[in-house]
Amino acid sequence: MQLQVRMNADSATGGGANGRLQSSGNQPGGRSVGLIGKLSRNSEAFRELGLLIFIVVLAAIFQIRNPKFLSISNIKDLLANTAILSILAVGMMMVIITRGIDLSIGSTMALSGMITSLTVSANPGISPFLSLVQGMAIGLVAGLVIGVLVAYFKILPIIATLGLMNILRGMTYLISKGKWVSAYQMSAGFKNLSTGTTLGISNLILFAVIIYILYAYFINQTKTGRYIYAVGSSPETAELIGIKRKRIVLLVYALMGLLAGLAGVLWVSKYASAQGDTAVGYEMNVIAAVVLGGVSVAGGRGKVSGILLGSILFGILANALPLINISPFWQQFIQGLVILAAIISNVLLQRRNDKLALKKRAI
Repeated sequence: MQLQVRMNADSATGGGANGRLQSSGNQPGGRSVGLIGKLSRNSEAFRELGLLIFIVVLAAIFQIRNPKFLSISNIKDLLANTAILSILAVGMMMVIITRGIDLSIGSTMALSGMITSLTVSANPGISPFLSLVQGMAIGLVAGLVIGVLVAYFKILPIIATLGLMNILRGMTYLISKGKWVSAYQMSAGFKNLSTGTTLGISNLILFAVIIYILYAYFINQTKTGRYIYAVGSSPETAELIGIKRKRIVLLVYALMGLLAGLAGVLWVSKYASAQGDTAVGYEMNVIAAVVLGGVSVAGGRGKVSGILLGSILFGILANALPLINISPFWQQFIQGLVILAAIISNVLLQRRNDKLALKKRAI
């Protein structure tokens, strides 16, 4: 019997582009696969609704504890402070969907931020746009190196990125010779990349909005975006139907590096300081936000709206806990509990989907 493979475009917007194997004779198996995909999408929609409700309830509690929480100024600060995290979450989503992980993004941010800051310090008249391009180019190279190691040398992602994390961090210290680049060494235009506004909206927020619009179109509407989901869902099947799995893996790590390079420039521009220990451990915050957003660590599943909600939730926790005078030690504890609860809920949801799928197949 000849099998026909059909990529379901709608399933990409519902949490994954699942390849449907259908027989030419409309066998019951084909209908069951479609039903399983529908159940999965409905479950993810329900999970996102629950996450949104949780955010609303949490915001109401924080507002009661501190009436300044929902003030316009604090909301602007919250969104601006969450912008860099949400930008990185886009790249991490693609990496995790393909069953990977990237622990090097904090070091990539530090290296790109340091080199661009040193360049600005030596050439105060350089265009801020060129600084962005320089930072993204540095990140792109780092991402390509990781992509080659993972896709072509078949090194485990956690090993490859852990090794490059230390290499890039060491390069940052070597290039800077252990020194900082301070605010007075940076041009006003460079600092305005993050601290400035356009039409009254923070530039950081605008960067995040533009990236999310482009990414939502890419992951949901393009063939490459659906291939990313397919590779994560079943690497072997993806190769059988002609998808260049290695190229897809290389692409997602390259894009992750590109976004990390951009985030590094925005980071040093925002804080007006480039240091060797910039963004140490920040990759864990990014991974946490992505997992909170419902991206499956087993690959093949995740939505743009989910990571946006996850980033906002993480930003709310980081913003509100200090406002209600929670000890920094308790802040980490509470954030950890929320992250753990999200992981457990995702695991339970996946098990429920698997059980429903088995029942439907039996029927």
